[in-house]
Amino acid sequence: MQLIRGLHNLQQFKSQLKQGCVLTIGNFDGLHLGHQQVVQTVAQQAKSRCLPSVVMIFEPLPVEYFAPEKAPVRLMNFREKIQALQSTDIDYVLCVRFNAPFAELSADDFVQKILLDGLHIKHLVVGDDFRFGKQRQGDYAYLQASGDVNGFSVTDLPTFGLTKERVSSTRVRAALSSHDLTEVKALLGRDFKFNGRVIHGQKLGRTIGFRTLNLNPKRVHMPVQGVFAVMVDGIADRPWPGVANLGLRPTVDGVRPSIEVHLFNWDKDLYGKHVDVTLEYFIRPEMKFESLEALKLQIGLDAELAKQFFKI
Repeated sequence: MQLIRGLHNLQQFKSQLKQGCVLTIGNFDGLHLGHQQVVQTVAQQAKSRCLPSVVMIFEPLPVEYFAPEKAPVRLMNFREKIQALQSTDIDYVLCVRFNAPFAELSADDFVQKILLDGLHIKHLVVGDDFRFGKQRQGDYAYLQASGDVNGFSVTDLPTFGLTKERVSSTRVRAALSSHDLTEVKALLGRDFKFNGRVIHGQKLGRTIGFRTLNLNPKRVHMPVQGVFAVMVDGIADRPWPGVANLGLRPTVDGVRPSIEVHLFNWDKDLYGKHVDVTLEYFIRPEMKFESLEALKLQIGLDAELAKQFFKI
């Protein structure tokens, strides 16, 4: 899979896309089972037509541009989304900068300038509620009519359901907020995880006997907070168990989201490494303690619960 950063870089891929492509468009936050159905359909359609497959995403998300105060918390940051898409059979991910000029594009201009002139589209796969263009002028019927005129076809995929309910990013967020990791896994088709780079922290953990990895989750808000038993990938030849605090660290007056992981039986420095932290078991909500001594006592209890979960 190749990442195309911005519409202005489509020119560099002109030869690869000159015969056309099969495209889908969306936020794909979480890449849940519904998203996966769309992506798989695009890859299959592209293969059957001997064309490249393309997923178009946006930064920032449209709702973050138009109404940032109402935007839901992201399930994935940009890096995590690209990592998830790399595990699919998609050939290209086109990341479009959602800014004022893009938001002003009419439905006609969106089809002509981006779908036809930029991507030479032959087939488009969209959800049944897809809208696009200035003031959301374009919809599925519009795309069908435009495709009839301009030589591309359109498939709309019905809502993907699980236990008679629609699978959606909103539903995943709700499951995370109630710490129902079983439901989260069912909706995603995989465990929920964060990716982050190990950074230098305040090193308070060392002073209370619990050395931690500090990760920058690259988020303004976290989709889930609390203390969890976790597995960490990217530091050894196998996933490594630990206990993690996700949130703001209220005991030490933290102001930005962080992920702190205490690894069991580990003493090596890992600064600069990108690691995956997979949530395995919810232990308790994040809390503020009256002292570092009280925090130390609780971390010891949390670590024991995590070890019991992992049977170590």
